[in-house]
Amino acid sequence: MECFHLRHGRAPLLISLPHDGTYLPPALAERMTPEARRVPDTDWWMSKLYGPIAEALDASLIVPTHSRYVIDLNRPPEDHSLYPGQNTTSLCPAVRFDGGPVYLEGEAPGPSEVAGRIERYWRPYHEALAAELARLQARHGRVLLWEGHSIASRLPWLFEGELPELNLGTASGTSCHPATEAALRAALQAQSRFGWVVNGRFKGGFITRHYGRPEQGVEAVQLEVAQRAYLEEPAGPWDPERAAPLQAQVRALIETALAALR
Repeated sequence: MECFHLRHGRAPLLISLPHDGTYLPPALAERMTPEARRVPDTDWWMSKLYGPIAEALDASLIVPTHSRYVIDLNRPPEDHSLYPGQNTTSLCPAVRFDGGPVYLEGEAPGPSEVAGRIERYWRPYHEALAAELARLQARHGRVLLWEGHSIASRLPWLFEGELPELNLGTASGTSCHPATEAALRAALQAQSRFGWVVNGRFKGGFITRHYGRPEQGVEAVQLEVAQRAYLEEPAGPWDPERAAPLQAQVRALIETALAALR
């Protein structure tokens, strides 16, 4: 099975959905707890949310096939923590977002298995992502990398209370131009349907922080959506009507960032 799918667009925009995949190789699934086999920490339905946006804007879109439990594409290969001092999950997660185990006792991967997963799954995704950014930048000069994520609204093991629906991350203002962040803030302030925060609990993962180089022509923004904004938690089915307002808002935010980019 291919480890990702890549749509080549012509706009100065690459949308990355690194936690959309759900596939678990059968031999690996056998080593996991029954709860983990249901891949509860998936960013549910992100490709359905963003697919029509990518098509309408003629954006490039990269989506993995495998679950984040195989390997988390939004973590650094060295696996250092992106949020020191806070609970978080690792490159090859052994703990779920609710604090429970991913693996049966004694079945968690060791260093050599992790290294193999990096080569088989992590590196190809990042090589393709970097190559697509380079292609778009050669065409346009400046390019926007938009990271699409979602998460349950309440996860006490990870954060206190309830997340606002829209959690925008710019690595504390370093992954995009200040004018881009200011335009996005203004767009969020101008709407009243969704609660929001900029650089709150989720400031952007490895992809946003690593590839966002505004001084070199690549701006990166992460949007973490609380799942109640578009589905019945936990992990409800895709409902196009329920998701339509969010889809429209996300598209408006991307268009705002593109306008600032130009």
